[in-house]
Amino acid sequence: MARRSVVIIGGGISGLCAAWELSGGAGGPSDDAPRIEIIEASPRFGGAIATTEFAGHTIDLGADGFLARRPEATSLVSELGWASRLEAISAAGASLWLRGALTSLPAGLALGVPTSASSLRRVKGLSWSARRHARRDELFAHRLDVGDDATIGEIVRTKLGDELAYQVVEPLIGGIQAGRIDELSAKSVFPALLDAARSGGSLMKALRPKGPINPGPQAQSVTDGPAFYSLTSGVGSLADELVTQLRDRGVVLRPSTKVTAVRVARGEYRWDVDSLSTTTPADFVILATPAPVTSTLLSQYHHAFAALVDVPYAGAAMVTFHVATSHITLPPHGTGVLVPLGTAWTGSDSLVTTAITFLDRKWPHLARDGGVVLRAHVGRSDDQRWQDMSDDALRERVSAELTFLLPRFSKPDASIVQRWPHALPQYLVGHDRLVESARLESQRCGVALCGSAYDGVGIPACIGSGRQAAREALASIKLAGTPLS
Repeated sequence: MARRSVVIIGGGISGLCAAWELSGGAGGPSDDAPRIEIIEASPRFGGAIATTEFAGHTIDLGADGFLARRPEATSLVSELGWASRLEAISAAGASLWLRGALTSLPAGLALGVPTSASSLRRVKGLSWSARRHARRDELFAHRLDVGDDATIGEIVRTKLGDELAYQVVEPLIGGIQAGRIDELSAKSVFPALLDAARSGGSLMKALRPKGPINPGPQAQSVTDGPAFYSLTSGVGSLADELVTQLRDRGVVLRPSTKVTAVRVARGEYRWDVDSLSTTTPADFVILATPAPVTSTLLSQYHHAFAALVDVPYAGAAMVTFHVATSHITLPPHGTGVLVPLGTAWTGSDSLVTTAITFLDRKWPHLARDGGVVLRAHVGRSDDQRWQDMSDDALRERVSAELTFLLPRFSKPDASIVQRWPHALPQYLVGHDRLVESARLESQRCGVALCGSAYDGVGIPACIGSGRQAAREALASIKLAGTPLS
């Protein structure tokens, strides 16, 4: 009997982790492991995580860290033999730009949502009206029937008022998703918020810490310890190491290869996966591709797959600068600055910068005497002005905005622009039903879906999503009743 075959379409972190699990995970390949092939359309593996050399530092071009309290990423790092490279975040807190000045974020936030009125007393720039809304929530909370789901914006605006919603909550949670709170699903993005709204009383009291709160669908478990980790070699090196070890395990990796069709096979295997030049037979196919690509490849088999084309994606860009310490003054504490959307800049124009991260303050391996490494984040689902700017124009625009937001910012000696045109899927109201329908049908068809469109946009969620898809593949092969050989 021919060796069983699994094809993974998409070589981002989810696809790589699916291959890692299929090839034995921590224990390594066994004699009955299937043949594994990853087909990736772009020239490199890793998707939206990557590193580069910049001003004498190794920096990440995508996410620079990951949640430590979800175990998926830290467990994978340990399995790869890289536990010594884990680096805990070295600063906490952030500043918020309000009414033309920086102020510290209040303590006790739950993904940006205040949990007590008293914590807002020291937030300069908030109106008395906003403070009264918070106090009213604690004493005489507005009622809200959220039903099966509601947007994050609807819940926060009703309970806490517009100012807190748009000036405090949206800069943080909207920034994580590159979306707008008036569109994002509470059920899919922030289920703890939906549960708190359903309690019928004070939103803030219901959100007061009972343990770590993480964005996205609920994790299977959480761990104690630091809130975030990075790697001393950069988060992007995680994908590079996976590629190296997967090749050593005999996994076939095919970059620069676009899959053109997933067809029902007529022979011994269930599927044929076509590219322009090859056809690979497979007992099981894992699709670790953006939802619209998955829709294109599978739409002929069921309307639940066709519906995945409706998952919108938001693009974003990042401009990273190296600046001499004599040419910048940072806030005394915190890892960065959050900027509310629509913050006025010049004339009728608003800032394109939505956040600033102090990378060298956040991660010890980037700290150097005499210089600062900071990153400006640009773009949301409804603000894609950066796409119409050249790299030079974007550098100039962001640099000018930083002189407005940070005292004495001037004369950066190096900069780099990174664009992610379709980086982040938007979990809108109804997203959970769309995903559930597609996954129910995938089980019947003999495929699995994984990646940032389904289980959360963070690195741990994507790792877990890929590994779960691999477990589904192995179970399906075993259930087929054909011994692996």
